[in-house]
Amino acid sequence: MIGAVTSWQMNVVAAFTRLAYQRKFTSEAAGLRTLARPKGPSGPPAALRKSFDVSTSRDHGFDLHRVRPAGPGTGVTVIYLHGGAYTSEIVRQHWALVAFLARTTGHEVAVPIYGLAPAHQGLAASEFVTAVIAAETAGGRRCYLAGDSAGGGLALLAAQAVGGPAGGVAGLTAIAPWLDLSISNPEVDRVEPHDPWLMRPGLRPLAAAWAGDVPLQDPRLSPLFGDLSRLPPLQILVGTRDITLPDCRLLRDRLPPSVPLTYHEQEGAVHVYPLLPVPEARAGRQAVAAHIRATCG
Repeated sequence: MIGAVTSWQMNVVAAFTRLAYQRKFTSEAAGLRTLARPKGPSGPPAALRKSFDVSTSRDHGFDLHRVRPAGPGTGVTVIYLHGGAYTSEIVRQHWALVAFLARTTGHEVAVPIYGLAPAHQGLAASEFVTAVIAAETAGGRRCYLAGDSAGGGLALLAAQAVGGPAGGVAGLTAIAPWLDLSISNPEVDRVEPHDPWLMRPGLRPLAAAWAGDVPLQDPRLSPLFGDLSRLPPLQILVGTRDITLPDCRLLRDRLPPSVPLTYHEQEGAVHVYPLLPVPEARAGRQAVAAHIRATCG
């Protein structure tokens, strides 16, 4: 564990999640409203350009943003995939983490803006991300994948598709990844009452829209059922008040010994805690940067 959580910290988390997120996922109707909400802008915030060289290209039909720190290049691209239940656009908390990773690792961070449900579906997103990886490696660069929530699941799918280190992916960080679109692990029953943010009724219509005609547990959509031997050195961070916890534990226990694993389980923390305005986020972010540095140099 990264550290204990105080009652004050839990109160901060509870207030934040009540104000920002809980109402989106309490029922199927709430999930459908989230799905129907118009998408917002996905470009990097203007403040990011004050500290980094930021550029955008249109690659394979979607925007690809690049955040480059000052100094000589390292030959490594950190590819960050944002969360949002496959239907919500990238937000400032994601960009803050992208900036932190670029600054603390010295590596370029690429942010693919994959298409979101309901207009887009999962197989196309995986194809886009694997194409980005292929283009980076064809240019002689090493890739490190990272993502939170839905983006963490997509990062795992991409690594499985290209074959981990053999396909040019040096390592991977998954922050509370969505590993099984069906959310059918019976252990979720024990965690869900303590998760102030995520609830299965609201997530199910989002998963259905993302999957389309593909079964929810198809290994091309739910990495828990894919070939785990194809993964690179893996880092997982998850809180104990997060309904992704049971599947993170299941992935941990299923991984073959050939895949190095660094597993962080934060007591009392909620979903994607390293991105949130809570005290334990700092240690989580530093752990991510440390894993990237240890894996890629």
